[in-house]
Amino acid sequence: MPAIALAVIVLSASFAQNPKIEISLPTDNDALFRESGPDFYQYIERDFHGEKSTPWEGGRYGFVRNPVPTAQGLIYTRFHEGIDIRCLHRDAHGEPLDDVRAIADGKVVHTNQLPGYSNYGRYIVIEHVWDGSPYYSLYGHLSEIAVGVGQRVNRGERIARMGYTGEGLNQARAHVHLELNLMFNRNFESWHDRNFRDPNHNGIYNGINLAGLDIARFFLEHDKRPDLSVPQFLAEEETFYKVTVPDSPHFDLRKFYPWMVKNVAANAKSWEVSFARSGVPLQIEARSEPVSQPTLTYVKKSAIDCAYLTRGELAGRGDHAHLTENGMRLMQLLTWPE
Repeated sequence: MPAIALAVIVLSASFAQNPKIEISLPTDNDALFRESGPDFYQYIERDFHGEKSTPWEGGRYGFVRNPVPTAQGLIYTRFHEGIDIRCLHRDAHGEPLDDVRAIADGKVVHTNQLPGYSNYGRYIVIEHVWDGSPYYSLYGHLSEIAVGVGQRVNRGERIARMGYTGEGLNQARAHVHLELNLMFNRNFESWHDRNFRDPNHNGIYNGINLAGLDIARFFLEHDKRPDLSVPQFLAEEETFYKVTVPDSPHFDLRKFYPWMVKNVAANAKSWEVSFARSGVPLQIEARSEPVSQPTLTYVKKSAIDCAYLTRGELAGRGDHAHLTENGMRLMQLLTWPE
C-alpha cells in the first residue's frame, strides 16, 4: 500500500474524542516546575564573535540561537522548535541512562531507527487525539527505541532511552529533544519530492510538516489550569502575519483543526491563515475573493527585518515585507496539491 494512503488510514482510524488533556514530562527531570532553567535545559555551545559560552537558554523553545547585532539590539535569529531536557542519570562511562516516557496517552505513528536519516537522530512520534484533533509529540536524539509503529502507549510509559544521536551532539550534551506539534498536510511526501532533491526518509512525520507549539509554556500553564486545551492555549498567542491561500480539497489544516476556523462559508474562494511568529497556525478565516497563489495579507509592524523575526518565511520591513521563496513554498504545502 502506498505510504500516503496508509497515513490517511492511520490518521482517520485514530480520530477519537478525548476532551481533557492528561500530560506529564518525559523524564525524571522536573526542574521546569521549580523555575530552574539551568537544571532543566541542556546548554548549547556558542561562539559569538570569538567569545565562547554555554548558555542554557539555547535549549529553550523559540528564537534562542544565532545572535545577530542590529540597530535595535541583539536579535536571536534561529528558531528552536522544541525543548532540550538535560540528562540526570549516567553510568560510570558517562553514558546517559535516563528513560524517556510518553508525555500522554497515544499511538506510536513513526520511529526513525537510523540516526543519519534526520537531524533528530533516532526519534519517535506519538499521535495524541484531543477533542477530535491530532497532535504529535516528538522525542529526538535517542540512544535506543523501545516501541514500534502502531503500538498504543500510556502516559508515563517508557518508550526509549536518552542519547546523543543526531548532528553536532556529543556525550556531554546528551539530552532528549521534545516537541508538541500540529500537522500541515497528509500529502507532504509528494510536496517534498517536488521541492527537494534530498530523499525524505520519515514520511509525513518529517519535521518540516510539523509545527511545534511552546511546549514548556504549555506544561507550566497546564499545571496551573488542568482543563487547558490546545485551542485555548494558542488563542493566547499573538498573530504576527497572515497569508491567504487558495481554496483546495487538500487543505488539511482546517480538517484536522476545525477549531481554527472562525467563519464557515460554503462559497469560500480562499482562506486567510493567521500565524504566530513561530510559524504555528492560529486561525483560519474564509474569504470570498479568490487567489491564485499564497498571498501575504498582514504583517505586524516592526523596524527589524522580518527575515530576522520569522523562520525564513518572510523578509523586508513594514509595507515592503513579503513572502520569501521558502515561505511561498511552505504556504503551498498547506493546500498541496492545489
